[in-house]
Amino acid sequence: MRELHWQKSTYSQEASACVHLAATPTGTILLHESDEPETILTTGPRQLADLISALRHWRGPTIKQPERLSGPHSTTGTQTP
Repeated sequence: MRELHWQKSTYSQEASACVHLAATPTGTILLHESDEPETILTTGPRQLADLISALRHWRGPTIKQPERLSGPHSTTGTQTP
């Protein structure tokens, strides 16, 4: 059996949060995260390309900015008794 060649994703920046990929001789793509290397996900080249494309275009959830509070500890607004 051929040994797998794991490659670190170019999107991984921190040493403790790296994603590694490897391809099997049959073309299956294997992925694992450095914190849990025993957990391996399998996918195909087309599915992985679709995932990467979706992640590149994902804007993330819209987060509502908190309203500023007024009071003795705020930097804006009026103080309340």
